[in-house]
Amino acid sequence: MLVAAAARGVPRRFAIVNQSMQPTLEPDDWVIAQRTRRTPARGDIVVFNHEDRPGLSLVKRVIGVPGEHVEIGAGQVHIDGLVLAEPWASGFTQPDGSWDVPHDAVWVLGDHRMAAGGDSRTLGAIPVADVGWKVVARYWPAARSGLVS
Repeated sequence: MLVAAAARGVPRRFAIVNQSMQPTLEPDDWVIAQRTRRTPARGDIVVFNHEDRPGLSLVKRVIGVPGEHVEIGAGQVHIDGLVLAEPWASGFTQPDGSWDVPHDAVWVLGDHRMAAGGDSRTLGAIPVADVGWKVVARYWPAARSGLVS
């Protein structure tokens, strides 16, 4: 993900450079994100900085919210023991595992589970304070422009 323009209080635009959010976001899509100061909700697409690679921004979908238990088993995501309906997800979710989301963090995944990297399966929960942006719309390519959810 590449930051193209920004100013304090002004929406930012980001270029999508990989397949981790397919089918929702495709490589070469350009999106608009708004600064967020609240805890993201499940289903929000957010932008945060990679903790080990300064300057690298990642875009992922919020799956687990503060205080929840996330479990992956048999290719499905479970939240507090219930299967999560994920109309946005593409492919099975692996590897199996179990995570508790701290009260000051969120748990994120890419929509294209087999191509997604740099999400909570490897990075762990993302502190809410590190989630700076919420993706709200795609503006390029023009044929796919519109609100993003």
